[in-house]
Amino acid sequence: MAGMSPLFHRKPARPQPSQPSQAPQPSEHSENHLVTLIRKPGCHLCDDAQLVVEKVCAELGVPWEGKDITEDRQLHDQYWEQIPVVLVDGRQHTFWRVNEERLRKALTDQYK
Repeated sequence: MAGMSPLFHRKPARPQPSQPSQAPQPSEHSENHLVTLIRKPGCHLCDDAQLVVEKVCAELGVPWEGKDITEDRQLHDQYWEQIPVVLVDGRQHTFWRVNEERLRKALTDQYK
């Protein structure tokens, strides 16, 4: 394809294994968010969700809190069938399984 720009022939750059990967930089909007993980004791999906929430929030500098449905009747009545539930700024973001990239996007999206 003679007329095609050389840009289309480049392969995407890949980080070299010897180079440390860089974590994403916190968004200027990330400090305005709060992530809430609603969970219950003994819930393996809750443990998995917490690992994702901790990782993403630490990378982006976003505060997060955990709430136990066994200690809050209103949360229990509202979310008991969906545990774990992740709220972003008080609005339900997801339940059962937390997708790391989707959570990161919700916390860095400048058009929210």
